[in-house]
Amino acid sequence: MLRSEAGGGARPSHFDERGQARMVDVSGKPETERAALASGRVRMADATREVLFRGAAAKGDVLAVARIAGIQAAKRTGELIPLCHPLPLTEVRVDFREQGDGVLIEAEARTVGRTGVEMEALTAVSVAGLTIYDMLKAIDRGMEIQDVRLERKAGGRSGEWRRGS
Repeated sequence: MLRSEAGGGARPSHFDERGQARMVDVSGKPETERAALASGRVRMADATREVLFRGAAAKGDVLAVARIAGIQAAKRTGELIPLCHPLPLTEVRVDFREQGDGVLIEAEARTVGRTGVEMEALTAVSVAGLTIYDMLKAIDRGMEIQDVRLERKAGGRSGEWRRGS
């Protein structure tokens, strides 16, 4: 979000009038239902993808562990991202789907609050992808975590936003 200051041009809202980092004051914003969906991919060799979706990894059920890791990460986003508000999440969902040469990760986060949950959804996708990498790296160090991005968000003053619309 950019804020325009008299004579000073636009500047990110995470900076005060002196240019110093700050947590944005959201106390004047109304509490609304908010949701965000993020996605990302882990690209991997065919044999690795087969191990992943057969549940045959030596370390156990990779997708179950990655799902829990993503949910846990969403809950801790305010601790990981310095200026992020800690939020009382009402739901976090992390799903996986085989897609082409890898796995598609989708994470949805929900809350009722004064600020959005985009960072929580993005963090969930990122940590789920890192967990998949960690648990399968012994068989495929060439995996790539790709295309982590926001797909849609709803709630708050700016309302609904969808990628591509």
